[in-house]
Amino acid sequence: MAATIPSGTVTFVFTDIEGSTRLLQELGDDYADVAREHRRIVRDAFTARGGAEVDTQGDAFFFSFPRARDAVAAAVDAQHALAAHEWPQGKEVRVRMGLHTGEPQVGDEGYLGLDVVRAARISAAGHGGQILISETTRALLGNNLPDGAVVHDLGETSLKDIQHEHVYQVSIDGGPTQFPPLKADRPKTAGETLAERIEAHVERELERAFTGEKTSKAPVRMAAAGMTAAAITIFALVGIVLGVVLLVKLVL
Repeated sequence: MAATIPSGTVTFVFTDIEGSTRLLQELGDDYADVAREHRRIVRDAFTARGGAEVDTQGDAFFFSFPRARDAVAAAVDAQHALAAHEWPQGKEVRVRMGLHTGEPQVGDEGYLGLDVVRAARISAAGHGGQILISETTRALLGNNLPDGAVVHDLGETSLKDIQHEHVYQVSIDGGPTQFPPLKADRPKTAGETLAERIEAHVERELERAFTGEKTSKAPVRMAAAGMTAAAITIFALVGIVLGVVLLVKLVL
């Protein structure tokens, strides 16, 4: 992989469909068409601007570009194409996109370093139909905006594993400009973490069922391990309580 992806100063783009589980439930077998057309639209838009596909999982893409302006232009092109496409049953497919520019190391398996994490976190903070870029990407972009695009300063926000990231929004001509607040980082409870693992596994398995991809049982094992740990904790607490009650009876 290392020989086929850009090196040096690179702009990363992460994308995924917002509410893919809901779409799966609502569309049924028609979701296979959504998955196929979504991949075609994003790939065509990104490769046309010189992007290299680093990875794809489910409805998520990871691309890299040698130039920040090309990455932003590709994201704008993709959002235009996604908005103009006629989706099954008249549904709306909304894709969030996050961009960051850095100088990552390139290993045998691909990119290494915090810049990849930063780009992924910026994407995860957004909403369907939204394009978010980091301060570094904004600086390199300068005034070279795609036709009809406007940049909005969203200020600083705290992202998972990253503090005080200055984020900007690129709005496209004819597209929405107002979105809910960015998804800032906050500590998650054990229950929320387990629920997210299970939900992510369900999404992957459902999409694989529609697209014919092979399945993996690793997430199930992770979820099972989490539930086993929770059960052990509960039994331990019950044992402690019973022990205290017996001790009190003996003393009395």
